[in-house]
Amino acid sequence: MSPFNVPSTGFANPGRPRAVSPAALLTAVRRLLRPLVRLMMRSGLTFPVLAESLRRLFVEIAITDILTDPNTRTDSRVSLLTGVHRKEIRRLREIPADSRDAPDIVTLVSQIVARWIGGAPFADSQGRPKPLLRIGTGNAEPSFADLVASVTSDVRPRAVLDDLLEHGVLFVDAEDRVRLTADAFLPRPGGEAQLFYFARNLHDHVAAAVANISAVGISAATIGAEGPASFLDRSVHYDNLTETQARDLRAYAREAAMRALSDVNRRAQELTAHAAADADGAPMQRVNFGVYIFDEHEPLGPRTGLRRE
Repeated sequence: MSPFNVPSTGFANPGRPRAVSPAALLTAVRRLLRPLVRLMMRSGLTFPVLAESLRRLFVEIAITDILTDPNTRTDSRVSLLTGVHRKEIRRLREIPADSRDAPDIVTLVSQIVARWIGGAPFADSQGRPKPLLRIGTGNAEPSFADLVASVTSDVRPRAVLDDLLEHGVLFVDAEDRVRLTADAFLPRPGGEAQLFYFARNLHDHVAAAVANISAVGISAATIGAEGPASFLDRSVHYDNLTETQARDLRAYAREAAMRALSDVNRRAQELTAHAAADADGAPMQRVNFGVYIFDEHEPLGPRTGLRRE
């Protein structure tokens, strides 16, 4: 069998969700947590702090996500469900929930970059961002002020320009044109913006996989001849590559990923161009489409073509 695989989380029986083995789930969770535990230890976040946070999270999810009937959210029921003592539950109920709001720089920059590479008039047909006049001249050529105005009218373009210059998102060239530094907003390593994306993207990836495993939200009406309408969760992995092969595959995958992200971004810009008219009071949704690339040295052993777990 070729070591080139496209695995996915799926369903053995699409008609009903499978029971998840606690022991098998714990093994998977331990592996999932390894890189997070390394990051926490390197950052000085100790086990007692994490344990307190997990205790609080168990209680919060039991109350908000599992016990949907308010009449069942008693301390005794929550304690039975979580294993947390009732005295601790009473204390934890008084702690305010964490804020889920995005930092201002994330909200503004992501919208501006998405609009800049989303197509005409600020990008070419390939999604490449055009150099923009810093100040509009009144002709048909788009300016940075026009770009900001297409996203928000609450902040002056000059203030936005200064802020994005400070964060290294863009620069002004010798012809007084504003140019995007990179294809996307790359937050400062370890900064507030990067940690926001870190939490949101990993949360959404895990949430999609969890929904696929447990069939959350999958009704009989959505299950057709091709199987359940599960979230996309696929990966391509290849073992036993030389360093040169791995480097070439990383470069190819990065280019392919950026093309896919640009295509999806352009489509999103098209769909949301008249969002207010199309919504018509309907409940709103969000969609997060992401890709990742990871490689590491394999443990020494026979070259079987199969990954050793």
